Amino acid sequence: MLLRGLTWLVLFQLLGTMLNVLFLPMLPGPIIGLLLLFLSLLVRGHVSEPLQLAASSMLRYLPLLLVPPAVGVMAYAAQILEHFWAIVGVLVISLALSLVFSGWMMQMLIRRQKARREDVL
Repeated sequence: MLLRGLTWLVLFQLLGTMLNVLFLPMLPGPIIGLLLLFLSLLVRGHVSEPLQLAASSMLRYLPLLLVPPAVGVMAYAAQILEHFWAIVGVLVISLALSLVFSGWMMQMLIRRQKARREDVL
């Protein structure tokens, strides 16, 4: 089961990388694969058990992904301080855009769920 879920994750990443190389060089391949996986899950309407098992197994190792950025912050502290206000500006703008998008997406999902409930009744 776990291997089947990991295979799906890797296939979507490879598909995203292929699309990155062929058509969309401005977006990273894994991000494109993640978006394709998200769209396929929206179309299916549920997450399969193997995929859920693979994702929950990988979540245990998520803190390990935070080690390289922490080392980068320590190693490049002088450059970060040099461009401090530019970095803060970009972070504030990206936070604001993320909040607006998340709120919009939440409203869309609430409307969709309400419409489904009304269709059932």
